[in-house]
Amino acid sequence: MTVDTSPCGVEDIDAPSPHEAYLNAPDLHREMHRVLALGAERDGRQAGPAAPAPADPVAAERAWLLRRAALMDRMALDEPDPGPVGAAARTAEQLLRYDRCHPGLAAGPHHPDADPPAAAGRRYVRQEYAAWTAAGRPGA
Repeated sequence: MTVDTSPCGVEDIDAPSPHEAYLNAPDLHREMHRVLALGAERDGRQAGPAAPAPADPVAAERAWLLRRAALMDRMALDEPDPGPVGAAARTAEQLLRYDRCHPGLAAGPHHPDADPPAAAGRRYVRQEYAAWTAAGRPGA
């Protein structure tokens, strides 16, 4: 892991690089379709698969938020324009808010209640995505 620093020189969270965090991530387009399908199922816009409801709906919601935030982060890395970067920051903040309400689901060394600087939100997503995949993708 590397330590990122903010433009002001203030140390931010210790997080894996994007390459490390997303090393075992699905292909970007396949993950985009899966996250969109999960969101449609979650919102009731599309019938879910013929499978029972998740055993832990809180963990399943967290997995969806994490996957969506990671997807937006990856898209912003590929196209660092204001639109994708803003979407990545917003979804990272949504994950942080959820994790603050459910701190037992956070797996990385930097906890969501530590109020990282706004710029650290995407690094938090990378930290949590790497920990989530290392743990076998619980809640997915």
